[in-house]
Amino acid sequence: MDEPILTMHEREAINGGRWFNTLSPTLRHDILRCANVRRFKDGALICARGDTPEEWIACAKGAVRVSSTSLTGKQITLTYVEPGVWFGDVALLDGDKRTHDAYAHGDTTVLQVSKSDFFRILETHVEFYRAILRLHARRIRGLFGLVEDLNTLPLRARLAKQLLHLARSYGIADLADGSHIRIGLQLAQEELAQLLGASRQRVNQELKAMEREDILRIETGGLVIRDRDALLRVTQAVD
Repeated sequence: MDEPILTMHEREAINGGRWFNTLSPTLRHDILRCANVRRFKDGALICARGDTPEEWIACAKGAVRVSSTSLTGKQITLTYVEPGVWFGDVALLDGDKRTHDAYAHGDTTVLQVSKSDFFRILETHVEFYRAILRLHARRIRGLFGLVEDLNTLPLRARLAKQLLHLARSYGIADLADGSHIRIGLQLAQEELAQLLGASRQRVNQELKAMEREDILRIETGGLVIRDRDALLRVTQAVD
């Protein structure tokens, strides 16, 4: 059963979102006032490719795995939406179908703002128009950055950048050594490889090389970053 309100940690994640926390208190209040809380178990479908868009969505806990399906029927992970990030507005704005599947990755909480409320808020707050434009501009910059990295950086540097991003978004202090960062998002190496546009075998080779260099530790439950500065140096290295 869905809980009617966010927990304290879920509310902190939403309010602490890089984009959301730039909005005025009045606009944030109006958005949250009409948002419904939904909780999903790991692997549950949140919305599907081809669906008619009916909600604007934010991740408040866990992660949302955005995926596509190849011609052979294989699911390809494109990105993970982290807590504090909103998505689904493009399909609302252009009136077309949803372009990708979205699944809960781990126990996940989302906020959903109905299509009618989304447009009502747009009509009420001029600020919201500008904020949505900023949100889209940030996404475009991010997409151009990904394309540039894919075409200019070796896999080792792209992997290091991805690990640093995951550490920022899902990092927790390792119990064995507080200076080490455990990545809380549980990813199989195949999923990590899909994010990088590489094979699992090549990603596994790079991870093992980093482990030998004491940059990270590979565990059954995930990855532990042992030397963040070394990862930074990898991203800045020229092949």
